Amino acid sequence: MHFIFATPALLVIIRWLLPLSLPLWVKGAVALLLLGASQYHLWSKLSSGSVFAPEFPRAIVILFNWAFGALVLLAVLQILLDLGTLAVMAARQRAIGAPDTVRYAAAAIAALLAAVGVAGALRVPPLRDVEVAIPGLPPQYDGYRLLQLTDLHISKLYPEAWTRQVVDAANASAVDLIVVTGDFIDGSVAMRRDDVEPLRDLRAPDGVYAIPGNHEYFFDYPAWMARLSDMGIRMLPNAHAVLARDGGRLVLAGVTDLSAPQHGQAGPDLHVALAGAPGGVPIVLLDHQPRNAAKAAARGVALQLSGHTHGGMVIGLDRLVARGNGGFVSGRYAVGGMTLYVSNGTALWPGFALRLGRPSELTRITLRASRATP
Repeated sequence: MHFIFATPALLVIIRWLLPLSLPLWVKGAVALLLLGASQYHLWSKLSSGSVFAPEFPRAIVILFNWAFGALVLLAVLQILLDLGTLAVMAARQRAIGAPDTVRYAAAAIAALLAAVGVAGALRVPPLRDVEVAIPGLPPQYDGYRLLQLTDLHISKLYPEAWTRQVVDAANASAVDLIVVTGDFIDGSVAMRRDDVEPLRDLRAPDGVYAIPGNHEYFFDYPAWMARLSDMGIRMLPNAHAVLARDGGRLVLAGVTDLSAPQHGQAGPDLHVALAGAPGGVPIVLLDHQPRNAAKAAARGVALQLSGHTHGGMVIGLDRLVARGNGGFVSGRYAVGGMTLYVSNGTALWPGFALRLGRPSELTRITLRASRATP
């Protein structure tokens, strides 16, 4: 049993279920269902060998995400209900209990919010337009547009049909360049062979560039790097490319993920990534995690594109996610003269696929010349 994930179930059983006026056998059956839902990640591990790749039919994965999400939300609502009850007891100076109707209403709200959250997580994201001023941007690149995809998490939850819709939307975005800032997949090459195939059709005049995210390291990193490269995606692990347009130049650099050393791979090294890059040329950096933004700014990077945080997924939870990512969680930040953009992501890890107030996005970024000194 995953005891950490069982915690919200135990809270709901003790504080929500047991006080209800129901027969004991009904409470026992509901308690087993709640505990079963709380162990979704254990069932995922048993299905594939990894908590990151549930290999059930898509409908079952959706149902598990809804049930687990509703359980977590009900636990939060029950805590709020208990705090409210304590406040009323203190004011009235006597013991009171929440009626069953209030408890059922809390459960209904949690179930509805979870359904809305899962639906928001499953959609093909709309375009989000962002303009970024770049000091020293050559006039040839004023108005240059690139599309950032990130955290695709192609899996049983986001299968081939969903990937195809994302690719179609990306190709219709009329950008000059497509970049993918990591976490392409959840699953091995064998598991995801068909699901990732639509990525082969990504098209932009200046090509498709990408970096690995932490999830690529969970599932045979070398195999995934080879597979993605074979599909026409130019990977930039601690490397750079120089884009040229009518005499103007732009450096596009990428680094590996912070988790790489834990898997025996080279960690992010911006010095290596920029070795041999021309001086005086604006740098756009792809870095899956935003935590090293200050180091990138100190190195002279003009724009860093990151993901990883999923925008925090849920209002309130985003504050906790920010604390684990250097304070960065969603949108635009000014970091030492550099612009950092953290995308909410294209999809989500299928272990907790809920979005409430933090929508997914396909980020279309337009570069504009800045009058500031580079």
